[in-house]
Amino acid sequence: MIVDIHSHFWNFPGDFTSDFIRQAEGARAGAKVDLSVDYAKYRETAPHDTVSAVFGGKAKLAGIWVDDADVARYVEQDPGRLFGFLSVDPTQPGWEDELRFAHQELGMKGVKLLPMYAGYRVDEERLNPLWEYCSEYGLPVLMHMGTTFIAQAPLECTLPRSIEPVAVKYPDLKLILAHLGHPYEGECIVTIRKHPNVYADISALHYRPFQLYQSLMLVQEYGVWHKVLFGTDFPFTTVNDSVHDVRHLNDMLEGTALPRLNSDEIEAMIHRDTLDLLHINFPDKIS
Repeated sequence: MIVDIHSHFWNFPGDFTSDFIRQAEGARAGAKVDLSVDYAKYRETAPHDTVSAVFGGKAKLAGIWVDDADVARYVEQDPGRLFGFLSVDPTQPGWEDELRFAHQELGMKGVKLLPMYAGYRVDEERLNPLWEYCSEYGLPVLMHMGTTFIAQAPLECTLPRSIEPVAVKYPDLKLILAHLGHPYEGECIVTIRKHPNVYADISALHYRPFQLYQSLMLVQEYGVWHKVLFGTDFPFTTVNDSVHDVRHLNDMLEGTALPRLNSDEIEAMIHRDTLDLLHINFPDKIS
């Protein structure tokens, strides 16, 4: 079984402002951006036994707002292989009600945060009710960490070290730093090594192969392979492409004396039982 801990659903372009779309197009050298999500395409580009976390995102500052009910309807297409994470923007009124509703009424099994996109730090006091609720109910929290193309999204809100006070105060709360915190991978890796309840995923990194190689070599040298989770960032990339490229990272080292990534650890990461690791109650696991 493969667990993709990082995939998206949204209505494109309806869930984005025109400013967000304009900046996204600029980030890709003027190419027209199509972020449409098609579950049939996801299934065509993933092994049959892939189980996937799905979330949207809420960040008024950046211009993205996905209704959790829409995510829940998407998950209902394949409840044996999909489970939902809710999202909140703690800078906006009513976010605590949204948290409770999406968890208790929609059955969401975790939380996705976009701190930089929404313009807040995860160590701010106003997030305390979020951490307390998630700790009480055992909801893992996955956070975007790393850079972005959105100009108004402050980089200081995306530093991996900022999760440390939360990790210390809520030691039973499972926290996941997305994208290995790129370009702050070193900071992310020492953070997940230091705190038993903090993990990272490798979503959206395989198309920067040398950067990913260097990052995973740091993972290897720090001895934290077991803290790294598989994720894609669909629709930006697919399960099959992500798996293929991470398996072939060592190929570009041929003819050099550079150290190799441990292929057994790569396979263990791809097939890690993230559901058990994060205590996600998802009984319809595919064997």
